[in-house]
Amino acid sequence: MDERLIYFTSVLALGISAQWLAWKLKLPSILLLLAFGFGAGLIYDQSQIIEVETLFALVSLSVAIILLEGGLTLRFSELKEAGPAVFRLVGPGSMVSWGLSSVAAHYLAGFSWPVAVLVAALVVVTGPTVIGPILKTIKPRRSVNSILKWEGIVIDPVGAILAVLVFGVFFGHGHGQMGWAGVALGIGKTLLVGVGLGYLAAWALSFALSKHWVPDFLQSVVVLTVGLALFTVSNLIQHESGLLTVTIIGIGLANQHRAKIRHVVEFKEVLRTVLISCLFIVLGGRIGVDDFMLVWKEALLFLVALIVVIRPASVFISTLGLKNVTFKEKVFLSMMAPRGIVAAAVSSVFALDLAAQHTEYAAEAARIVPVVYAVIVGTVAFYGLLAGFVSRRLGLATKNPQGVLFIGIKKWSIEAAAVIQEAGFRVLMMDTNYAATAEARMAGVPAVNANVLSDFAAEELDLVGIGSMVAATGNDQVNTLACVSLGHTLGISHVFQIKPEDVEESERKSSSTEYNGRLIGNRSLTAAEFDKREKSGAVVKRTTLNEAFTLASFEEVYGESATILFRITSSGGLKVVTPESTPPSVGDQLISLVVEPDSENDPVPVNSPALEGPVNLP
Repeated sequence: MDERLIYFTSVLALGISAQWLAWKLKLPSILLLLAFGFGAGLIYDQSQIIEVETLFALVSLSVAIILLEGGLTLRFSELKEAGPAVFRLVGPGSMVSWGLSSVAAHYLAGFSWPVAVLVAALVVVTGPTVIGPILKTIKPRRSVNSILKWEGIVIDPVGAILAVLVFGVFFGHGHGQMGWAGVALGIGKTLLVGVGLGYLAAWALSFALSKHWVPDFLQSVVVLTVGLALFTVSNLIQHESGLLTVTIIGIGLANQHRAKIRHVVEFKEVLRTVLISCLFIVLGGRIGVDDFMLVWKEALLFLVALIVVIRPASVFISTLGLKNVTFKEKVFLSMMAPRGIVAAAVSSVFALDLAAQHTEYAAEAARIVPVVYAVIVGTVAFYGLLAGFVSRRLGLATKNPQGVLFIGIKKWSIEAAAVIQEAGFRVLMMDTNYAATAEARMAGVPAVNANVLSDFAAEELDLVGIGSMVAATGNDQVNTLACVSLGHTLGISHVFQIKPEDVEESERKSSSTEYNGRLIGNRSLTAAEFDKREKSGAVVKRTTLNEAFTLASFEEVYGESATILFRITSSGGLKVVTPESTPPSVGDQLISLVVEPDSENDPVPVNSPALEGPVNLP
């Protein structure tokens, strides 16, 4: 009992530690998870704790949860632009990849033709567990982001089903091999079960949630339970059709408009992080150094073929003649095909089945898992480390995006946006007032006439290069809601708002700070105070601090009339200033809202050439 308790606690602790360290080092988390798993496997034999059949039942259920969560992030609106490319990559592209991978697995990895075709089916998949974190880190252009996200989720059940059919054709399921008629029947049955059960479940769940038949505290758990139950039922009816079922449930719920599911999505995201952290530690611990040493040459050749030849060929062949995908986007798509948890889990299951049912293939079955794991590690390392560099060189992403999205357009925010844009950072403004957006555009600042709480803002707003949001409307409640809405996308530490009017009221009268963004400005101002400053002639200035004109000099000139809003560090980074921010230092540039001092009564010191003056608007 104590041994099992220590083991499972250690797995969770190692997984979360690897996730945190990967975030800190800006590395793909799966690399550290597998490394920690391999290390743990060298220290302790997990077979003493959990038997193989139980382990893979838990792994299958975990994969189902991950794909259900992935489906919940897929919006049909993204297919307006990304649809043709997604369908081609998942359809013809996966077939090209499967065919070329079969050849490579036979001639380079040394598998017999039947096993080579099976291994090729196993590595067709990519997966949301690895695609998602990489995309979240590099934040590429919305079009390629949508293509890769859809492909990574939809191709997982396709690859699993393909592996089932290949196994049935060449090896059978204990009842003899199936012919082409059996293959066609298997495909039809899988689609009928997966799509049919998935659609019905999504419709029933959305109907029940919209009628409030399920209390709020049970809604996430009910969706999870229904998804896992139908995953199991689907697999009992048709082998491996459960992955398709849960994916369809997720997509169906994500695209219905009757019930609110955001809290369900957030619950699944937390659960996914925990599951991924534990799964890769456990699965990584099953592979020893000796297993890799036996296949490292063949695995390396197979890996190089997948990266250098097979992925680019599948992308360029499948998208041939597709005009809405540029050459640069095709190059980037060719550089993004990391394999994840589905490949790891499915390969382990099929290797066990092959060894158990066909002893003549036992030696090859023992090589399947280390080869596939080598592919997982190699592709994640290669794509994870190079994807950001490649996307930036192709102009599809921005390194460490630090641009600012302004919600609410005022004179001071237009001036601030213009200064930030002049400094080389991307800015974007949004307001429901057309006259305000027109004024921003006249000043040369990009502006969108839209509601920050609309579906458009959530699904179609291009945030490439944007790292922070400042809510500056005259309505404190709208500002708070904007922080809640975009905090999910940008991160709660990167959403800011002007000071609410009631922030200093009593606890009974003030709004809960739990939902507010961080306050902007070293001296935070309310909307009314911003308006008052504007009427008194306040302007936005960019000021460079140097040895002759320090922060103390700046404060001596402007005193409390200055509110520092942003800071450009000496290293070139843009920071939103808050009351808790570290004081600026020499070499930093301050973007501030200031009231010019009276030149007769309070002259500006002679040693202040660093004051660059207000931004000049057309």
